Amino acid sequence: MALDIDDNLPDRETAGQFYQKYELKEVIGEGLSSVVRKCIEKGTGKEFACKIIEFNDDNQELRDASLTEIRILKLVGGHPNIIDVVASFETPTYVFIVMELCHNGELFDYLTTVVRLSEKRTRQIMSSIFNAVNHLHSHRVVHRDLKLENILMDSNMNIKITDFGFAVQLGENATLYDLFGTPGYMSPELLKRVQNADMPGYGLPVDLWACGVIFYTLLSGSPPFWNRRENLMFRMIKDGQYTMTGAAWDDVSETAKDLIRHLLVVDADERYTVAQALQHPFFSIERTQRRDFVAKRTLKAHIILIWSINRLRTLYYRPQPIRGKELLENPYRFKSYRKMVDSIAFLLYGHWIKKDEHQSQNRATLFQTEEKSDLVRHEQILEQSRLLGEQSEALQLKRQNEMHEKT
Repeated sequence: MALDIDDNLPDRETAGQFYQKYELKEVIGEGLSSVVRKCIEKGTGKEFACKIIEFNDDNQELRDASLTEIRILKLVGGHPNIIDVVASFETPTYVFIVMELCHNGELFDYLTTVVRLSEKRTRQIMSSIFNAVNHLHSHRVVHRDLKLENILMDSNMNIKITDFGFAVQLGENATLYDLFGTPGYMSPELLKRVQNADMPGYGLPVDLWACGVIFYTLLSGSPPFWNRRENLMFRMIKDGQYTMTGAAWDDVSETAKDLIRHLLVVDADERYTVAQALQHPFFSIERTQRRDFVAKRTLKAHIILIWSINRLRTLYYRPQPIRGKELLENPYRFKSYRKMVDSIAFLLYGHWIKKDEHQSQNRATLFQTEEKSDLVRHEQILEQSRLLGEQSEALQLKRQNEMHEKT
């Protein structure tokens, strides 16, 4: 069923600047306070995604948060694994954020289709996620809502982190105290801080906990912490209660499990940083495999080069391709046939046939003569035919004479 793209669209008068450049299409995603639509750039026909946030005079906090999101996106933009902002527009009641369009949708939907991923594919995805998080943390930006639904896949299946609505840039030694995030991905220190005001605040490590949840889910097809009762799920998170047993984990390497254990650590100070995660042997395997692959390709290229040089050096001495018509017209021009002919001629005639001053015969005349044995046999047949012919003529003459005498 076709979507009605004209329902609940921003007013053209208040969003005139946006509509001059872009044309809104169907809804491709929705959030608590925003909607994401596909849009077309009128001048080029290119497709983009547009996040539209609507607010009013009573909700200026949402407007400020939207402007903060735009500022952070521009700050961390340009990374291959972070969504790019193309343009932004602000009106009294709307904020428009035009971003690159990822045609393959959310990583969550992809995982729902394939159920669980291989270690090789998980390694590729988690490497991209960690590199993006490393870029964020280098700017002191904490995402606070990393989850499968906020990770998109472009047309080449490359990872793009999106939805920076909860993101914030921390000052030096600053910490956070408010509750933001998605329940299944929240870290223990965040939950403890919300339940106990005496607990210290939280910071960048909350993103590493979320990465551990994503990592676990990709390999097993199910989240590490889940319960119908949210309070029990929060207790599991605070106590770090999860298991890596069962059929789904039988073929998962200990290296992968070890990295998960270093990410899903209750104590944030003991949890891996993003730099430590990227240096873990789980990713060293990929680098080793890549080096081995490059080494094999280099070796193969060298072998082909040496073979080609050797082929060019010996090409002059190799037998030329033989064509049927050329063989019949002048077989002696081919070196291989010439050797064979000379060898057979020696065995047949007992000497080499050579050109001399008195005759124009050369080795090529072998193809114009017959073997000696055949010549002798031919002469014998001719002699026998001649004798038979003479005998027949004598017999016929004798019969004619006898008939003449009778008459």
